[in-house]
Amino acid sequence: MADQGGPYVLGIDCGTQSLRAALFDLKGNMLASDTHAYPIEYPEVSWAEQNPEHWWQAVRVTVPDVLRRAAVQPRQVAGVSVDGTACTVVVCDEDGGPLRPAILWMDQRAHEEADEVTATDDPVLKYAGGPESPEWMIPKAMWLKRNEPAVYEHAPVICEGTDWMMHRLTGEWTASLNCATCKWNYARPQGGWPDSLLRTLDMTELRERWPSNVLPMGQQAGRITMRAAEEIGLVPDTPVAQGGIDAYAAMFGLNVVRPGRMALVMGSSTCHMALCAEARFGSNVWGPFPDALIEGTWVLEGGQTATGSIVKWFADKFAGDAKQQAKQQGRSQFELLDELAAEVAPGAEGLVLLDYWQGNRTPLRDPLARGCIYGLSLRHGAGHVMRAIYEGTALGTRHIIEDLQNAGYHADGIYACGGGTRSDLWLQIHADACQVPIYLTGEPEASALGTGICAAVGAGLFDSLPEASEAMVKVTREIEPNDLWRDTYDALFERYVATYPRLKDLMHAAAEAAEES
Repeated sequence: MADQGGPYVLGIDCGTQSLRAALFDLKGNMLASDTHAYPIEYPEVSWAEQNPEHWWQAVRVTVPDVLRRAAVQPRQVAGVSVDGTACTVVVCDEDGGPLRPAILWMDQRAHEEADEVTATDDPVLKYAGGPESPEWMIPKAMWLKRNEPAVYEHAPVICEGTDWMMHRLTGEWTASLNCATCKWNYARPQGGWPDSLLRTLDMTELRERWPSNVLPMGQQAGRITMRAAEEIGLVPDTPVAQGGIDAYAAMFGLNVVRPGRMALVMGSSTCHMALCAEARFGSNVWGPFPDALIEGTWVLEGGQTATGSIVKWFADKFAGDAKQQAKQQGRSQFELLDELAAEVAPGAEGLVLLDYWQGNRTPLRDPLARGCIYGLSLRHGAGHVMRAIYEGTALGTRHIIEDLQNAGYHADGIYACGGGTRSDLWLQIHADACQVPIYLTGEPEASALGTGICAAVGAGLFDSLPEASEAMVKVTREIEPNDLWRDTYDALFERYVATYPRLKDLMHAAAEAAEES
C-alpha cells in the first residue's frame, strides 16, 4: 500500500525509445507512471541521433499525467531526479537550446577517434578498462570538431543528455560524477578531469564546454525553476537530486549496493553492472570506475549494444504474420513470438546467433563487429529465430560474466530489470546459459525507482543511497538455473565464442563497405 499523504518522490527515466515518469512512496511502491515515446534517427549506418526537445516534451506530457493518475498534489512531491542514456552528447547554447541533434549513446561514428584516444596510452585510460569506446564523450567531441567545426566552435556547452535535462529542471549546469567517470574519462585517483589526455589530443577547449560542477548521484543539485514548474505541474523550489546513467540508477532500484551483486538491465541494450569493494583490473569490460555509484566503491560495467532492439528489429521487419495473428487475437506480437520460441528446444535446432547488430561493446570492444545468424535450413521458422535471438543475447551476457571471472570478480546473483524481464523464457535462458540465479524485485521499472531513490536522498528523506535502497526495494522472485541444459549451453557457448574470430575480417569489410556506400 502507498503511504497516504506522502511524501512522494518522482523519478524521470529518459530512455532510448521513450521517457517514463514514475511516482513512488518511501517504501518503493509505485503510485503511477506514464511513458511517452519519441523517434530515433539513423542518418548513416552505425549512427543514431535524437532531438533533445522530444525528451522535454515527454516530461511535459508524463509528469502531469502521473500526478493526475495518482491523485497527488504537486506539494506532496518532496523531490525529483532524472536518469538518462549515456554517453548521449548534447551540443547546445548557454540556455540549453540544441545546436544539432543529440548523438545517442549507441552511435558508433567516432570509432577512428576512439582508436586515437586509446593510442595515447594515457594513465587515465586504465580506469576505463584500457581501450576507449566510440560511444564516449571525448571521441564524439573529436568527431564533431573535425566534421562539424562551425557547430563545435560556436557551442558553449557540450554535455550529457542527463545534464541537459537537469538544466531544464533547475536552470543550473551540473555534471554527474557518474556520467563523467564512466563516459568522460574523469578519474578521481588521477586528479579528476583528464587534462593530460585532452592536451595530448589537442582538445583542451573541450574542458571549457563541459559543466564544471561535478556532483555524485543523489546529491541535491538545485531546485525546480518557476518556468519548469509551470510547464510540468510541480511546485517551484522542489529539490532536484543529481541523476546519472539509467543503468546505474537501476542498481539502486535493484538494491545492488553490496559487492558481489550484479545488475542486469535488459532494455534496448543490456547492461551488466558489477559492484566491487576494491579496484579489479584486467578484464575487458569497462572500468573499474571509482566512486561511480557509491563513493568508496568501484563498478565494472559490461554491455551489449543490441539485445531488446534485436527482438524489436525482428518483430518489426520479419515477423509480419505474427503481428497480424496477434492483432486478430487481441494480444501483443511479442507475446506470440515468445510462445513460438518456447516451443523450440534449447539450441534452436542448430542455430547460432551473434548479437552484434550495433557492434560489440564488451568484452570484444569492436564497433565494426556485425550481427550474424547461421545454421539456417528450410525447417527453421520464426520461433527458431526468436529462440536464437534469446539464446545469442544470453550467451553475450555469459561472455561478459566469464571475462569478469577472469579478473577475479564472482557474481553471487544477478538482479534483473527492464523490458526484457517481461519474458519468463528469456530470463530462464539467461539463468540456464550463465548458470547463475536471477532475482527479480517487486518494481520492474528499476531505473525509475533508482532515480526516485536518488530524489529521496537529495530531498533529505534518507541519509544515504544504500539506506534508501534497502528501504525501498524488495526481492520477490528467484529463477534457478536448470542443470538439464548445462551441457547444451556449454556447447552452444563454445560455438558462439569461436565464431567471431573466424568472421572478424569479413565483418569489418562489410561494415566499411556499408560506410562507403
